[in-house]
Amino acid sequence: MTELAEAIEGAVGTVIDGKPDEIRTVLTVLLAEGHILLEDVPGVGKTQLARAFAAAIGGSVHRIQFTPDLLPSDITGVSIYDQRQGRFEFTPGPVFSNIVIADEINRASPKTQSALLECMEEGQVTVDGVTHQLPRPFMVIATQNPIDMDGTYALPEAQRDRFMVRLQIGYPDADAELRMVQARKTHTPLTDLHTVVSSEAFQGEIDAAHAVRAHELVEQYAVRLVRATRDRPDVRIGASPRATLQLLRAAKARAHLEGRDWLSPDDVKLLARRVLPHRILLHDQAATIDDALQVVDRVLDTTPAPRAR
Repeated sequence: MTELAEAIEGAVGTVIDGKPDEIRTVLTVLLAEGHILLEDVPGVGKTQLARAFAAAIGGSVHRIQFTPDLLPSDITGVSIYDQRQGRFEFTPGPVFSNIVIADEINRASPKTQSALLECMEEGQVTVDGVTHQLPRPFMVIATQNPIDMDGTYALPEAQRDRFMVRLQIGYPDADAELRMVQARKTHTPLTDLHTVVSSEAFQGEIDAAHAVRAHELVEQYAVRLVRATRDRPDVRIGASPRATLQLLRAAKARAHLEGRDWLSPDDVKLLARRVLPHRILLHDQAATIDDALQVVDRVLDTTPAPRAR
């Protein structure tokens, strides 16, 4: 692991106790310029995780509480007429941040949910026919509460597919929870978190991750994995071509975190379990994300990886 990755993960780890794998996953997605769907119970640190990463990379962060009355313009911004200037001036919305926390995204209407689509896919916002570029790096961390589902709107398949990774933080173990209690007796660790790298320098890390070399055999392997999810009899809808692209981007980011400028089949295998399950719909309407993960595991077991020459 690179020194920068260790420093960022160490800094975030002072805020989120006992979750090194989850912290590594978020860092991987941030390097890959992807987005994360966090589905977990309240109080496990979803918002703190996002704020800690923003502080570590010297970036800005905004939290948007999604509610039934939230409008698309509340997210993207609005043009307001300036009488002194005699023209409309664009007032940016909270989406103009390096990390955007879309809290309880499934409580807003589908129209408002869709306002994030252009932002997440294109890195830009179009208001009144004028396009405004979002800052880089840019990542949306959307949260969903799996309980208390009254008054919620399920995310459509097209929007779930925009998220590179679906992640659960889960409860900490007893030792980590005790450390959390002791560390927060007099203050919040987030206030002590210092910037590890500037957002501009971190963008250079993103560019380096994109430049990781991928042999054609490894690319073919990723394609075979994704296509195999579409051919199983228990699968109604398999992973999309966008999933193939995002799988390779995430795998390249992991290789960069490991200090390599080349992609290995193991990178692809590891990230497949994070990138693919939430994109798979099974014929069984009662199937869970764990059932989809089992499909991915079977695909990994039956799809041969290329061997080193």
